Amino acid sequence: MTDLVRPSPKSFRRPIVDGWTLATAAIAGIIAVPVLVVLSYLLVPTGDIWRHLASTVLPRYVANTLGLMVGVGAGTMAIGAGTAWLVTLYRFPGRDLLQWMLLLPMAVPGYIIAYTYGGMMDFAGPVQSGLRELFGWRRGDYWFPEVRSLGGAIAMMTFVLYPYVYLLARAAFTEQSVCVLEASRMLGAGPWRRFFRVGLPLARPAVVAGVTLALMETLNDLGAVQHLAVDTFTTGIFRTWFGLHQPAAAAQLAAILLVFVLILLMMERWSRGAARYHQTSARYRALPSIKLKGIKTGLATAFCILPVLLGFAMPLAVLIWWAIRSQALGFDARFLTLTVNTVSLGLVASFLAVLLSLILAYGVRLRPTPIVRGLARLASTGYAVPGAVIAVGVMLPFSAIDRTIDAWARASLGVSTGLILSGTIVAVTFAYLVRFLAVSFNAAEASLAKVGHSMDAAGRVLGRRPREILTQIHLPLMRPSLLAAALMVFVDVIKELPATLILRPFNFDTLAIHAYDLARNEQLAEVAAPALAILFAGLGPVIVLARSIGRSRPGHVA
Repeated sequence: MTDLVRPSPKSFRRPIVDGWTLATAAIAGIIAVPVLVVLSYLLVPTGDIWRHLASTVLPRYVANTLGLMVGVGAGTMAIGAGTAWLVTLYRFPGRDLLQWMLLLPMAVPGYIIAYTYGGMMDFAGPVQSGLRELFGWRRGDYWFPEVRSLGGAIAMMTFVLYPYVYLLARAAFTEQSVCVLEASRMLGAGPWRRFFRVGLPLARPAVVAGVTLALMETLNDLGAVQHLAVDTFTTGIFRTWFGLHQPAAAAQLAAILLVFVLILLMMERWSRGAARYHQTSARYRALPSIKLKGIKTGLATAFCILPVLLGFAMPLAVLIWWAIRSQALGFDARFLTLTVNTVSLGLVASFLAVLLSLILAYGVRLRPTPIVRGLARLASTGYAVPGAVIAVGVMLPFSAIDRTIDAWARASLGVSTGLILSGTIVAVTFAYLVRFLAVSFNAAEASLAKVGHSMDAAGRVLGRRPREILTQIHLPLMRPSLLAAALMVFVDVIKELPATLILRPFNFDTLAIHAYDLARNEQLAEVAAPALAILFAGLGPVIVLARSIGRSRPGHVA
């Protein structure tokens, strides 16, 4: 019998820096460029223009941005956490239907709900016109809430962003231990006290994370605040860039907005580290289902159904009414071109995002060192950066590169290359990758973590290289998660407005930009077709989330 030859331990040693590590570092470095460019402009002198902005509009930008964040944060927390607690622990009419319908407003972009409510509740809109005709009122005879105001913007953004809090809060409530809830009930704690003293503290990290996501989307918004006449940093960036033609001053406004985001992230981290709440039991049984009686039944039903009506049903009904009244659902050549442009950007961006996320996640798996993990996290932090900030950070270096290449081509070859980066879909696609890479990376990392490391070991024993292990073993197992990640990135790209508006090529419009242009020109009835297309596209991920949200509890049987 021949002796088995054991391979030397050196044969299993990987180099300190391999190809996957270099790829991770390269992706992280490239993705971080826009943010670094924006921050670098804090040191660039802009002359009198910055002093003019600071003495005139900057205080209003700061006040409105802070007011919007405080209002939306409080509103999304109250609605999201409150509805999640009710549908998780209580029984009342329509609960089974409402627990997934509460996610529907997530499919409605903020600018679409602003267009619908703005057109419906303006002085010349059907609501006020109907009231004047019914009661014989004239201007000044009655009071009506002004939708084009900071309060109106807070309400609109709250209606469509509370699902971020609801989704995470309900998952946290669903995973809580029954023993803790039963113990608080036995000690005489009533429903309100159980919510504020037990349920909410245990779900605090999830609730804070949901509010943080909602506030990030608030800072990113352009169409809603502009249509509702609320000046924020995002609207200021556009006015300074396109109105004053001062890219350096626009970059400095973007840098200040980025500081808001960094403070928000630091507060979220501090909130999770300042106090820790742990469950005291590992026993998981079916959650209690308390049947509400009397007036409590009606109040619970109304509290859960109002956000769905105001955040989804009402905008959808208004858009359908506009479409029928103006016959705006004709699929002409213009609409077909817009759809092709939108879908093309979405497909390209989602494919590249999933590909880069797969490289990052597998690089972390092969070499889970603090440096590699840190680089991967750096590459996936773009979702926290508003689209306007990313667009400014992309446009400035890309324009400089284009000018350099064009000057060289003119001097050496006698030809002009034009705007090969900043004037094509390269720039806008890169901005999408910077902003939405986190969505696909989180999905890829979570899916890859479910595959045991024994699979990698078995592949190495069979002589497979890391690339072959990834393509032959991991990819077939990860395919559903990667497809879901691609779908989420695709829908995010379709809805994205600020980055697309700044970076789109000439004569290249998307559905979101077309809706924005129509609303800016007060052609609200014509907004119906592109807005409905965007809204129905956003329902895909919402349906996926609604189907999976109830399966998150340990012990759930599909």
